[in-house]
Amino acid sequence: MAVRNRLHRSELAVPGSNLRMLEKAPTAGADIVFLDLEDAVAPDDKDQARKNVIEALNDMDWSNCAVSIRINGLDTHYCYRDVVDVVEQAGDKLDTILIPKVGTPADILFVSTLLEQIEAAKNYKPINIHILIETALGMANVESIAATCPERMEAMVFGVADYAASTQARTTQMGGANPDYYMLTHPDTEGARERHWGDQWHFAISRMVVACRAYGLRPIDGPFGDIQDADGYVAVARSVAALGVEGKWAIHPSQIALANEVFTPPESEVDRARRILIAMKEAASEGRGAVALDGRLIDAASIRQAQVMVDKASQIEQSLAGR
Repeated sequence: MAVRNRLHRSELAVPGSNLRMLEKAPTAGADIVFLDLEDAVAPDDKDQARKNVIEALNDMDWSNCAVSIRINGLDTHYCYRDVVDVVEQAGDKLDTILIPKVGTPADILFVSTLLEQIEAAKNYKPINIHILIETALGMANVESIAATCPERMEAMVFGVADYAASTQARTTQMGGANPDYYMLTHPDTEGARERHWGDQWHFAISRMVVACRAYGLRPIDGPFGDIQDADGYVAVARSVAALGVEGKWAIHPSQIALANEVFTPPESEVDRARRILIAMKEAASEGRGAVALDGRLIDAASIRQAQVMVDKASQIEQSLAGR
């Protein structure tokens, strides 16, 4: 079965054509680094980027993070060569492969079949699959996609920019708030009205989270384009974390620490979760199904919520200790 317990708080995108970024990537502090052969690489640079990535995988120490590649889309002639060349020559260094613009389960099965054959020929361990939901077709099929290939599928990522293009959304921003996506309050006594901005992507990412959790996958949020706007990045990260998302892309190293902080549960919340578990254990021993803690009622559902929080904190602690 696919590995489902590695950290995904931060996923650093590194263009395969940028040698300077490739050199710094293994020690940048991200939980996962994905070496990009797709959107971040110009068509004329595709072949060289693929060679750069193979060399980086083989020559660099990736022990401080998980490492992945984003292959080119299945609708391009670069795709099969990305899989064959990189996996044959450096597949034993790869943790996952990220497939862009997944629209149907067949897209995943195509890559999985190639991986199975190469792994058998080279005697490599199985490589996990991450997929990008970034088209209207992919979102329409997100549940069936999530159920595909459970022995390899590890995570889904919401790709906001291509999703916006696919749905013809009226925005050119890569994530974040849209000033045109708002509601007006009723007029006050003087006729003034307030604007309340909404989250244009709330439905899409919520649906992806539900599909992921239904089938045991890890939901990840994609890019935030304004690398100068740390507050905007954190606001988006916190909102998706509240929905159950486990991590977010960093398209610049400055975003890594922001993601790691947001997707690490605060110690105060972990401490409360531990106290909930203790209080409910004591209540159960006394034959009570619910109890008050800090003035709030907690019951069996509270145990499940608290256990998720404590387990996540333990996972992070163990993963960081092993680096």
